[in-house]
Amino acid sequence: MTARRDFLGAVSAVGASTFLGGIGTAAPDAGDPGPDPAGAELRARNTIVAIDGDTRRHYDTLRAELIPRLGPVVVVENDSRGGLFTLVHEGRRESLWPVSDIFELAKSIAHVPLGIFSILAPYLSRRIPNPPGTARLDRHDVDMVAFEGPGTTEWIGPLRAFGATLADARRHLGDARLPGRLDAASGHILDAALEFIARSAGRAAFDTRSFEDFTGGLGEAIATNIEYAARAQIGGVTALMNRWRDEVGPGSWPGLYVVVLSIWTTSAPNQNSIIVKRFMDPATADSHLIDIATAQPPTDPVLVALDNLARIVQDNVAAELVFPHDRRSADALKGREDLLAREIQDQLGSGRSDPGRRRCGGSRVAFLEEEGAEE
Repeated sequence: MTARRDFLGAVSAVGASTFLGGIGTAAPDAGDPGPDPAGAELRARNTIVAIDGDTRRHYDTLRAELIPRLGPVVVVENDSRGGLFTLVHEGRRESLWPVSDIFELAKSIAHVPLGIFSILAPYLSRRIPNPPGTARLDRHDVDMVAFEGPGTTEWIGPLRAFGATLADARRHLGDARLPGRLDAASGHILDAALEFIARSAGRAAFDTRSFEDFTGGLGEAIATNIEYAARAQIGGVTALMNRWRDEVGPGSWPGLYVVVLSIWTTSAPNQNSIIVKRFMDPATADSHLIDIATAQPPTDPVLVALDNLARIVQDNVAAELVFPHDRRSADALKGREDLLAREIQDQLGSGRSDPGRRRCGGSRVAFLEEEGAEE
């Protein structure tokens, strides 16, 4: 077999026009010994690579033609308002935010400690004394987050500005007419945060110990806010899914796919995935509920969801037809596992490659016997 180094050398030897598929070649000199073996090998390899190019093109064509035919599908884009829900069914779409604003209000205040942390984190000391969570801290993570260190007070301005935002919310909290326990918990979080900000800015100093003294007393209040946010989300999503189930009807609803888009840090398990699964057909819920982690919220969440779903649906069918006798490979093709993953794990685990030992996920002998082939 030609080594990669030899192959790349052949590319230079035969020239760019040959590598790019050009048909022109220079006439051989009188003393030319004959056809160039390296050039013939390269041309042959290019014809093989062209197969995959055509395969991918046809695969993409199928996916594009399948997208407008998908349905019923519910797409959920997780956001600060509890999630934007879209039903795609029989050529129409309906999009709305079903969760009441209590969700956003409760979470907004529960996030206050995280907002303060985000301002102060770069200025942390890399020498952490001994807070309760020290044993679970990755020191390398701390070194990367605390990239400025404690030698500057540039954090005071942003911290005071955030404090002004919190003070404004605290002054108007009563006018928001939050439920009693939520109002009390939110007031406690805001008061504690404003006190910490005033003390830290006044001293021009803070450390992990003072920050934990602030956050350590907020556990119950944050839990209360989370309780109200969860209640609002369950109620809003439940009402919407009940309505959509009635509209789609019992004939089509069992085939429902739900695609949930969320950032990685909230994707497993995602709160909306937990709620909507209760409304799906139990026989298909595990395979028809699809969580997709994104780095950032997509510009067009429905298109992203349907594009991924089209791949999944066509792979579900392809898997059973391409691998009719190989359950392991079929399951890999129709799932999130790459077809090469297990083979690579096998080879790395055994420390050697033995192509005759396995083929398509099973033993070579079993595969040939199943196909009725002979050596």
